[in-house]
Amino acid sequence: MKFLKVVLASAMSVSLLAGCGGSSSSSSSKVFKVAKLGDIMTLDSTQAYDTTSIECIHMMNEGLMGVDAKGNMVKMFAKSYKESKDGKHWTFKLRDGLKWTDTKGKTYPLKASDFVYSWRKGLKGEYNYIISDDGAGIKNATKIINKGTKATAKDYASLGIKAPDDKTLKITLERPCPYFLDLMTYSVFYPQCEEFVEKAGKNYANDADHLISCGAFIPTSWTKSSQITFKKNKNYYNAKIMKIDGVQYLLGQDVKAASASFASGKIDFTAINSSLVDKYKNTKDYRVDKMGFVYYLNFNFTRKTMANKNIRAALSYAINRDDFCKNILKDGSIKADGIVGRDMCFDPTNGKDFRDENGNFTNYDMKKAQAYLNKGLKELGKKSVTIQLLYSTNENPGPQIAQYLQNAFSKLKGLKIDMKATVRQGRIDLQAKKQFDMTILNWGPDYNDPTTYLNIALSNNSNNRGFYKNKKYDALLHKAAATTDKGARWKLLLKAEKMFNEDYVDVPLYQMSQSSLYNHEWKGLLYKNAMGAAYTYTYMYKA
Repeated sequence: MKFLKVVLASAMSVSLLAGCGGSSSSSSSKVFKVAKLGDIMTLDSTQAYDTTSIECIHMMNEGLMGVDAKGNMVKMFAKSYKESKDGKHWTFKLRDGLKWTDTKGKTYPLKASDFVYSWRKGLKGEYNYIISDDGAGIKNATKIINKGTKATAKDYASLGIKAPDDKTLKITLERPCPYFLDLMTYSVFYPQCEEFVEKAGKNYANDADHLISCGAFIPTSWTKSSQITFKKNKNYYNAKIMKIDGVQYLLGQDVKAASASFASGKIDFTAINSSLVDKYKNTKDYRVDKMGFVYYLNFNFTRKTMANKNIRAALSYAINRDDFCKNILKDGSIKADGIVGRDMCFDPTNGKDFRDENGNFTNYDMKKAQAYLNKGLKELGKKSVTIQLLYSTNENPGPQIAQYLQNAFSKLKGLKIDMKATVRQGRIDLQAKKQFDMTILNWGPDYNDPTTYLNIALSNNSNNRGFYKNKKYDALLHKAAATTDKGARWKLLLKAEKMFNEDYVDVPLYQMSQSSLYNHEWKGLLYKNAMGAAYTYTYMYKA
């Protein structure tokens, strides 16, 4: 996902105190209480990029497509859709009776033009790449984004989305997009109520009074960095199926305090980290969600040492990923065999997992690691090098990963690791200024296609945090984007990932699983790897 998405674990519950943990205070309540380790960054759907924010936005909003109670993609605000034979034109018809409701109960009709308004705003947002040729390929999106502040109203009007009437959307793409419907579940493609947002101005999404909902829940209160609460939206088009009254998020919670609150029945759901897994893994309320997030080492290619392929290869071979997952994380996370996640992308011709087809690119071999390092040092004309490992102390499990890597790399003769600790924003700022050697990032899939991972290494992609540039790699992905034959396209993507991994653009570490405590009185909690990796609470009920 855009930036290095900080996934702060969450999942099922643990039954403590004779098996009654997490249930004492909520036995009669139909409000699901969640402890979130992260805070809300923004509740503007055109700007949000972190998991906590996207989950909250998902409660208040939906897209043309969404998920049903089993996690299958279904029509959401779209009543119907039609794709042209050439795959470049889509027509959506909206459901009847869709409406917005603000926190004071005032309603507004949801119009097709609200999608047009939102998508145009999204071109200036943190996720604009997903609208551009690197994502959906909406006509003229890339041209508008490249113009930046020089883009005119006429330029924005040329974006390939039109609303000929209140119920119809016509979307034009630069080229066919095989994962287009998947993208329509994502928050940046949600609508925004133009009338309400324009009236709110700079206050929009800054507090509960300046929020509006067309989704399953309406915000009732928001105390920043503390808590946010939602109630069932009776005006939601599918409200009749809802059996839950509301959701409460406690923000910025400490994991140990959150687990204690769960044990006493004050909350129904919290993430736990590796320090608590052994304590809870055999209890009935322990839950593991397999996720598409891939953690990796990101290198600064503008620095001579990191631009040396043999140095990068040495670092990759020095990491025992299986040991790290099994003995440090202990939460179900698995070794990453490549940059494309497992159980995420499947061959359209035979249904095989992309990961199985392309194989393993991440082996542990200290002899090879030392040999690659020696070769790299010789090419650099040095007997030893010092490499800085940048990490943030408030991005879980960043410190654990950093410590493990330091220990692994210290076994290589001729290499010294300089540990640079900062906070998340400090890491982001240093990366933007190119003031780092290597750092720990993760990427979560925005849709179920290999390009959601592979595009991060395109030369002009805003998520290319290491400033890697390779014309051959760019050409491969651009050719894949222009290829209409699904089988041929897939082969190009397999080739592109092979190039990515064999060039050690980034070094994959592990694919995340999330361990949580989940009050077993509740059923129907749904997690979806794409869609911004958001939990869905719409279908929840008490057993």
